Amino acid sequence: MNKSSVLSHILFAAVAALAGTHAQAAITSINLGNYAVSGSYALDTLGDMGLEASAVTYARDRNSLFFVGDEGLGVVEVSLTGQTLGTMAFSNWPAASSNNDAEGLTYLGGGVLVVAEERLQDAFRFDYVAGGSVALASADYVSIAATVGNVGTEGISYDPRDGSFVSVKQDNPQAVLAGNLTFAPAGGVSSMTALFDADAVLEVSSLSDVQTLSPVDALAGTAAADNLLILSLDSKKLIEINRSGVILSSFDLSAVTTQAIEGVTVDQNGTIYLVAEDSGTPNSKLFVLSAAPVPEPETWAMLLTGLGLVGFMAGRRRLVK
Repeated sequence: MNKSSVLSHILFAAVAALAGTHAQAAITSINLGNYAVSGSYALDTLGDMGLEASAVTYARDRNSLFFVGDEGLGVVEVSLTGQTLGTMAFSNWPAASSNNDAEGLTYLGGGVLVVAEERLQDAFRFDYVAGGSVALASADYVSIAATVGNVGTEGISYDPRDGSFVSVKQDNPQAVLAGNLTFAPAGGVSSMTALFDADAVLEVSSLSDVQTLSPVDALAGTAAADNLLILSLDSKKLIEINRSGVILSSFDLSAVTTQAIEGVTVDQNGTIYLVAEDSGTPNSKLFVLSAAPVPEPETWAMLLTGLGLVGFMAGRRRLVK
């Protein structure tokens, strides 16, 4: 076998192996190692409503983001590059909420949002009205778990496939919960239960937010659609896990910013959005993580066909000689 033939066989095998690896990764993981920061945007302060950004969620039917600050003053709608599109004030929290600690936010579609209060560990559902206000004390709600101190619910995420939810508790102990929530004026019913022993398996110092990966179109029908993104402020890390708590990929946030990153969400294209508190700086920030482009199946086929042609031509030259 001459050098041209050997080279073509090696290249063919290498590309085929890469294609197989890519296909397998697409089924089992979003692969955070393939992501990089692609955008950084200051968020408006909005009379303190935009300060201390603590949770963010993507609205597919609006192609926008909503975020809340942990002072619980209201919710802000922004573009995917951080421009303010509208706001809605929280006019009244339940009397039991002494800190109005809004730490979790998720979008249900059709303008409906759910915000979670950390210490009460209650989730409140409401319709977003730009320029309006909502009295959360009168909103439909459900208790995810019992009232605790400043170590409670830090994030909540909706799974549009079946209407279920996932939430995370910060620490003491850490918890990743999943199940159904029904909302009612007097308090609905929660079937949220722990997926695994988070303190034992996640290898992070705290849990700051969670995002289901089922909204990513490319993952539909694959095992990766069941995966979760878990954000840890204290460990400065974003991890991807399956529902058993196995860490599948991770992204080191320590070089992204000195601000405290507290919220994460994802759009249908797999683009990841993070929000960070102002932490002594003038503004909260929005960070965007994008995956490096990978060849489409048609491109793999063209590469393989081209390499096969290289081998054919090398063999033909041998025959002509």
